[in-house]
Amino acid sequence: MRNLFNMDNPVFRFLSRLADLMILNIIFLIFSLPIVTIGASSTALYYVALKIAANEEGYIFRSFWKSFRENFRQATIIWLIVLGVFLVLGLDFTIMNNMTGSLVTAFRVLIPAGAILFFFFLLYVFPTLARFSNSIANTARNAFIMSIAHLPWTLLLTVITVGSALITFLNGYTIVYGVLFWIMMGFAVIAYLNSKIFVKIFARYMPEETEVSDENWTLSDAEPAAERIPEVIAEGQAADVAEAAETAGISESGTEGQAAGTGPDTER
Repeated sequence: MRNLFNMDNPVFRFLSRLADLMILNIIFLIFSLPIVTIGASSTALYYVALKIAANEEGYIFRSFWKSFRENFRQATIIWLIVLGVFLVLGLDFTIMNNMTGSLVTAFRVLIPAGAILFFFFLLYVFPTLARFSNSIANTARNAFIMSIAHLPWTLLLTVITVGSALITFLNGYTIVYGVLFWIMMGFAVIAYLNSKIFVKIFARYMPEETEVSDENWTLSDAEPAAERIPEVIAEGQAADVAEAAETAGISESGTEGQAAGTGPDTER
């Protein structure tokens, strides 16, 4: 009976984690209301989700606000570029559906393929920005490289993200309850599940673990890792195929380090 009310009880830990995700989701929705801030809000969402996935202690709002403030400019620029690409893809699909002639087959392969690669990039770009300090160009490059280098994990991330959205629209009941789920905790839950995978991926680009306090978690505590890119990615591609087959046993890994890419890359 005494263990039932122990704060280390698995039930209490689960409820505490659930409460954290609900709070995080509400903060994310509020900060995303202006639409133009969705990029910065998504980056801050993943900043906190990565910390939770790595069992890092900290205050939800303070950590969210710190990342939102520090990454606002870069995240907003990336988000505006993303919106522009969405617009271009929308026009491409419209033109493709009205095309006739010998080139239509090629466009029906190339445009969807480009859209899929862009979605892979989108899965990684804001978590990468949340975890590593770099230029916009290098952040985008790193996100794309990792999405391809860790393709099995990328496919799993796609299943989690797209699958949860599709389930919401199965029928009238799932739409009603799905909307409630997304409002209450959905975005934070998906970010948390994805972050369990990102922790494993990002750990490949990090130096040896060091003790870093909550206050210093977003500062430059790591050395440049550009020279490690070829070796790390080469080693990671083979290992990912085997690891993705064991998705039911996703474990938490180290939380400090470097992203792949050129230029100075410092861990947040």
